[in-house]
Amino acid sequence: MNAHHALIPRARFLVAASFALCGTTVFAAPGDAVRGATIYTANCGSCHSLDANRVGPAHRGIYGRKAGSAPGYAYSTPVKNSRIIWNANNLDRWLRDPRSVIPGTKMAFRLTDAQKRADVIAYLRQQSAGVR
Repeated sequence: MNAHHALIPRARFLVAASFALCGTTVFAAPGDAVRGATIYTANCGSCHSLDANRVGPAHRGIYGRKAGSAPGYAYSTPVKNSRIIWNANNLDRWLRDPRSVIPGTKMAFRLTDAQKRADVIAYLRQQSAGVR
């Protein structure tokens, strides 16, 4: 086997890995909780807060919590019945397109910028630490 033939399996792996990554998470740098706080306030704050239910549920403790389980908030039936435990991956998908994650949800807002999503998720994760 010559050097050219030895590279073919590696090239196939890289192409397959690239397609797999493109189908899940858009490439973003790790989230920054400080930037996330600002983005959260500007983009999410009209409907949500960390500690009070508003148009949307309170978010403190959301990271690692079951979807539809914040006390005192009237969730849609699809959200209440989902089996989602919020983590970085599903929060990213949710913020990108909530109705593709849970059809029938009341939430229609989309945060299209991958870096902003990563920053907001870092902020929500930080604000969820120690909450249970």
